[in-house]
Amino acid sequence: MNKDWSELNKKMQTQLKKRNTFADGIQTLFTLRKQLMDTLLSFRNELTKEQFSAIPFVNADGYHSKTIAYSIWHIFRIEDIAAHTLISNDEQIFFKGKYQERIGSPIITTGNELVKYEISDFSDQLDTGELYSYACEVKQSTEKLLDSLNYDMLRQKIPSERREKLEALNVVSRDESAVWLIDYWCQKDIRGLIQMPFSRHWIMHTEACIRIADKLRK
Repeated sequence: MNKDWSELNKKMQTQLKKRNTFADGIQTLFTLRKQLMDTLLSFRNELTKEQFSAIPFVNADGYHSKTIAYSIWHIFRIEDIAAHTLISNDEQIFFKGKYQERIGSPIITTGNELVKYEISDFSDQLDTGELYSYACEVKQSTEKLLDSLNYDMLRQKIPSERREKLEALNVVSRDESAVWLIDYWCQKDIRGLIQMPFSRHWIMHTEACIRIADKLRK
């Protein structure tokens, strides 16, 4: 893991554990997310449409076995679902902004169910500009939510009715490669969601994107 990102992530997690450093922890998280987002945004000016859909490590075992377009989709669909359906209990940016039509996506899910060349075929259908618009809007809305939290809210569990709402939306595939996400998220408290979908998840997929981009530039 990138040393700077790893250190920010560790610092944030430590700060969130104490009431008197909680606000600092949120600011550390924002710093981390900005650095990660700047990396993701840099690909927009460096790569072609074909490179966003390229899958140079198709047979690898790891996050780098995807495409850059898929990785951006995946990061922000998961964040949108976790922030709005599970925590805020309001409408996802994806639906509010009619992003399925704007991005040209054949799916509304996280994409976990896609494998190998299904991932590159999916990526090829996406409007990269609109995908970035979606990513930026989700990031902004999540950070507005995070800014509204207080320390006492961190231990709140996800209510059962929100799990039911999540299942009814069909934004997580019923395929065994994806459906486990529902249990995974709904067993966490709000601090747990901050520490995975909103931070560490970004790091893992952004580092994978860097590895993909480096390979494509050779």
